[in-house]
Amino acid sequence: MGLIQEFKEFAFKGNVMDLAVGVIIGAAFGKIVTSLVEDVITPLILNPTLEAVNAENIAQLSWNGVKYGSFLSAGISFLCIAMVLFWIIKAANKVSRPVPAAPAGPTKEELLLTEIRDLLKDKNSIH
Repeated sequence: MGLIQEFKEFAFKGNVMDLAVGVIIGAAFGKIVTSLVEDVITPLILNPTLEAVNAENIAQLSWNGVKYGSFLSAGISFLCIAMVLFWIIKAANKVSRPVPAAPAGPTKEELLLTEIRDLLKDKNSIH
C-alpha cells in the first residue's frame, strides 16, 4: 500500500473528520462563551462585586514582582467560564433528554401464566 493511499485512509476516516469538525465548532463555541463571560457576566456581576471590595484592578496586584493578581484574574475568569458552560450543558441535557418509554404490557408468556392461574383458582374454588 502506497504512502498516499495510507494517508487518504487516515485523513478521511470518519473519526478524523468528526474530530476536525468538533475542534472547529469547539473554537467557535469558545468565542461565544468567552464573549458571554467578558461582555455580559463580568460587567453585570463580577465588576460590581470587585468594586464592592475595592479590588477593581485585581489583575494589577503584585508583590515583589510576582503578579499574583493576574493569576487571580485568570482563576476568576476560569470559574466564570466553567459556570457558564455548566449552565449551557445542563440546559442542553434537559432539552435533549430522551423521553422514557412507557412500560411494555405483559408478555405472551405472562398472559398465558395469568390465564392458567385464574383457571386453576376457578377449578379449586369449585371443588
